[in-house]
Amino acid sequence: MSGFVYIMASKKNGTIYVGVTSDLVRRVWEHREAVSDGFTKEHNIKLLVHFERFDEIGAAISREKNLKKWNREWKVRLIEKSNPNWNDLYASVCG
Repeated sequence: MSGFVYIMASKKNGTIYVGVTSDLVRRVWEHREAVSDGFTKEHNIKLLVHFERFDEIGAAISREKNLKKWNREWKVRLIEKSNPNWNDLYASVCG
């Protein structure tokens, strides 16, 4: 089963959240619609600003654990390397 690591944000340079899922479209929709209580709902995090696809969910989980240990500056650099304006990528993954 494939997997995704993703980073969501409240706004450019705002609060960020790192997650992992096997279904990126569904999971991002859940964050955007605030269907569950938690960090992303509390901080109004709705923008998908970065994602990576992995052939195996285990690799995605390992990458997520690694990214969660990164300091904020490193995460911001990762986002801005491919998405300098922090555009919402959700429409592009819905295809």
